[in-house]
Amino acid sequence: MAADRHPGLTTAEATYRLKKVGPNVLPTVRGPSPVILLARQLVHFFALMLWFAAVLAWIAGMPQLAVAIAVVVVLNGVFAFAQEWRADRAGHRLRDLLPARATVIRDGRRITVEAADLVPEDVVLLEAGDRVSADALLEESVDLAVDESMLTGESVPARPGAGEGVHAGSFVVTGEGRCVVTATGAGTRLAGIADLTRAGKRPPSPLTRHLNRVVSTIAVMALGVGIGFFVIALALGSPASQGFLFAIGVTVALVPEGLLPTVTLSLARAAQRMAGQNALVRHLESVETLGSTTFICTDKTGTLTRNEMTAVRIWTPQGTAGVVGDGWSPLGRVLGPAPVHQAVERLALAATRCSTGRLVRLGGGWQPQGDPMEVALHVLALRAGVDVEQDERIRPVRRRLPFDPVRRRMSVVLDGELVVKGAPDVVLPRCREADAAAAASLAGLTSAGLRVVAVARRVVVDPSAVHRAATATPEELERDLELLGLVALEDPPRSDVAAALAACRHAGIRVAMITGDHPATALAIAREVGMVSPDAVALTGADLPPDDAALGELLDHDGTVVARVAPEDKLRIARALQARGHVVAMTGDGVNDGPALRAADVGVAMGVSGTDVARESADLVLLDDRFATIVSAVALGRATYSNVRRFLTYHLTDNVAELTPFVVWALSGGRIPLALTVLQVLALDIGTDLLPALALGAEPPTDRVLDGPAPTAELVDRPLLTRVFGVLGPAEALVEMLAFAGVLLAGGWVWAAEPSASVLATASGTAFAAVVLGQLANALACRSAVRPLGLWMVRGNPLLLWAVGVEVLALAAFLWLPPLPDLLGGSAPSPLGWALAAIAVPAVLLADAAHKRLSAPHRTG
Repeated sequence: MAADRHPGLTTAEATYRLKKVGPNVLPTVRGPSPVILLARQLVHFFALMLWFAAVLAWIAGMPQLAVAIAVVVVLNGVFAFAQEWRADRAGHRLRDLLPARATVIRDGRRITVEAADLVPEDVVLLEAGDRVSADALLEESVDLAVDESMLTGESVPARPGAGEGVHAGSFVVTGEGRCVVTATGAGTRLAGIADLTRAGKRPPSPLTRHLNRVVSTIAVMALGVGIGFFVIALALGSPASQGFLFAIGVTVALVPEGLLPTVTLSLARAAQRMAGQNALVRHLESVETLGSTTFICTDKTGTLTRNEMTAVRIWTPQGTAGVVGDGWSPLGRVLGPAPVHQAVERLALAATRCSTGRLVRLGGGWQPQGDPMEVALHVLALRAGVDVEQDERIRPVRRRLPFDPVRRRMSVVLDGELVVKGAPDVVLPRCREADAAAAASLAGLTSAGLRVVAVARRVVVDPSAVHRAATATPEELERDLELLGLVALEDPPRSDVAAALAACRHAGIRVAMITGDHPATALAIAREVGMVSPDAVALTGADLPPDDAALGELLDHDGTVVARVAPEDKLRIARALQARGHVVAMTGDGVNDGPALRAADVGVAMGVSGTDVARESADLVLLDDRFATIVSAVALGRATYSNVRRFLTYHLTDNVAELTPFVVWALSGGRIPLALTVLQVLALDIGTDLLPALALGAEPPTDRVLDGPAPTAELVDRPLLTRVFGVLGPAEALVEMLAFAGVLLAGGWVWAAEPSASVLATASGTAFAAVVLGQLANALACRSAVRPLGLWMVRGNPLLLWAVGVEVLALAAFLWLPPLPDLLGGSAPSPLGWALAAIAVPAVLLADAAHKRLSAPHRTG
């Protein structure tokens, strides 16, 4: 065998190959520059509309307004840019998974080189604790266990033997190996995953799509109204230049300048709430998208489970026993009668001596070292009260036959005893008394999805036999064994997963387990947490149809379990479900999850156990790794959706009141003066309305927010439009125009006459006050789409009360604080004007209450 080994490269050969293939580093794709990323945030559709409004305001001679609009766009763009800049760092984090140095054979000598200097045909030596530097083919494998979970999702370390491959980015848990490099840098499997991560593009969020439609509608309406008023102004004999400036003013007034900051700050507020519940939002739009989620694809290891292998059931010839304890804590005990307990002690000691993984005390706590399964066996010994360290001092290991994937077992020779540990189907045939009870127990344990390890021994009392054991072949040693028992292990589910899954079902959210683990293990966990029925079956990556439409149809139901999936499969699954209209949330923690996290509508990464790649690719990071945190985040996401509808109702109602004076002026042929000036309209949009709208965006979730499926209706649907244009808007506009007309008539105005400047200013100030007071009542009414008048309006959202108070102060400033009244074109109302304007409060509240009572109570809010 030694003669067949690759001798390694010479330094000259390695230098030549390095020049030819390049360094062993992941390729860096130059992404968009910060300037381009920032520019994208300043030229999306909504931003372009506001830029257009700013230009029109400048042309119309309102430079202060133009500057104010520009500041709003820039501040929002900078905020969004900061979020996206962090997100696009995901591909670069993959380079951290490659080690800095590696041990190789060069010029026939063992030396250490920079990992970047590795080339194909290099011979690399692996030891426990090493990170694999490149894709390679094993020549030798001695008890080698490799953790590939971050590449494959498989929770159990791989045991590759000679002739099998290891991959860059994986981690050597135990043993030693000698391998020949087959691929470096861009040719590695890790680089392929990096390419998938970069290729995955985030789809536009539901919020983006909805808001684009709303803004498009408003933009078309504003432009149409502006053109219409320009034509009317010309028909009334106004000069073309004056009519053009008037049309520009009307168009700018109808653009919702306050909507963009309201949306951004509302999402930021929700993100702060989620952070308080251990859910870190990396992209603000994901707050609302999470609330629209209809399908969650979740990983198993570390997400639904604790990623802590533990022994749960023991079978011995003397009987069965259970094990209680928490994860990898040594605190716990074995449940069973005394004879069984003694048998478990013998089994646990033998299994631990035939292992190298240990639970060690570090820094006042317990930490696992080595293969998780072997750590679990050591924990079992500690819980059974076995003193492993003392036995190690008394009986040192004389010979170790390491595990390999062909033999599927491991043996050690101690003073007086041979111990064998391995797969039951290879250990039991070597036992002299492996009766039907053992086979029956094995069948029951494996059908439950548990990983089963068989432990056996042979007593060696003759000193000459011990000497022979040191040189005998494995087949000569591992025969005529005494079966000590079977150990069943599992990676236990998190305690709150079952309740979280039930909450998802109650909310109409479908959940599927997508894992790289074994089908039986995945199905067992799914049954234990109530994800699937007892008779359910698991699919595998090989079972998935190549056609995306067929794939979506196959998976589009609750409780799907898909095991042995590759990163490409997760991408296909996300896209197939999206094609069927689902808003998909994908959870994950490994390198292999990066591409799918980026492609999903909401990528959810684990903050504790997850890799940097997963966290940077995700939209949401669970800081406590609890699946239940997703449910809390969904509730806040749905609340955000409702809040966006609340402040849209609030904004659009104001638009009705703002547009009405211009419509009345146009329909009367200019005989009725304008009740509001363009600057008064703008003062309403970004002056009095902004804080109440923000407070509505911070409305806390209701108790019913998770009742039923996720909201799928448009943000602006028929019920909302009916409420705005049929109830709230007309009530506010009616009082506005009546108050305006009442003050004009009281000042001596007659039809078609030109009122005096002072009377017009007072009447205009009255109309302005009526709209502000109507919006005050509107803010309280918009807290719910179904609840009528009541004390609930002033409870539960202190921010709204503060905002309403500031709104009143802003009204006073606009009416009394020089030079604002002269600038806006309205003065303080007369006593009659105040009395008329105050009618707006009960008018809006009563109209809304009547509408809610007459409407079917099928909406939540």
